[in-house]
Amino acid sequence: MSTLSTTNLKNASSGSNNIVLAADGSTTITTLTGTTITGTSVRGGITSGTVVASTSGTSIDFTSIPSYVKRITVMFDGVSTSGSSSPILQLGTSGGIVSTGYVSSGAYTGPSASDIGSSTVGFIWQAGGSAAVTTGHAIITLVTSNTWVYSSVVARTNDNYIMFGGGNKSLSGTLDRVRITTVNGTDTFDAGSINILMEG
Repeated sequence: MSTLSTTNLKNASSGSNNIVLAADGSTTITTLTGTTITGTSVRGGITSGTVVASTSGTSIDFTSIPSYVKRITVMFDGVSTSGSSSPILQLGTSGGIVSTGYVSSGAYTGPSASDIGSSTVGFIWQAGGSAAVTTGHAIITLVTSNTWVYSSVVARTNDNYIMFGGGNKSLSGTLDRVRITTVNGTDTFDAGSINILMEG
């Protein structure tokens, strides 16, 4: 299988490029005779981030998220932390990570206990506890302008508990990064891996 590497395609008699392939993964198709697609950006598919080992540090960031992205799935595989502070998902813009103003609730249930909680510093899924080994995903979706809604389903695989959450957050600008950290911001990651999927 061979790969053609180019940024522009055009008809030999065309005065401008008909297809432009941008570095951010978007495709713009213009002036195609006999079609109704004119000046339209065509995007689609799913783009994977680069998996990060969640074995150290107090936070894990995914940056340079393209402006056209409308849905981000954060995937957790065997993730745990060193303390009892609940992990959270935070959003950010070119001005940095936003750590206030979230509307978020989470809950967990299992063989011997259940509980609920809330957070204003990030999206929560009630995973706290150094013994919690979590696998699952959290999803944020753009509703309108810069307002994002959140939902999550995460299994605590070491003791048969299930955790879930929901919420929303309006940003002052375009989202271009997400962070996974803890409510107190000081507990460290000590196991597992995290990655994201981006959809335009």
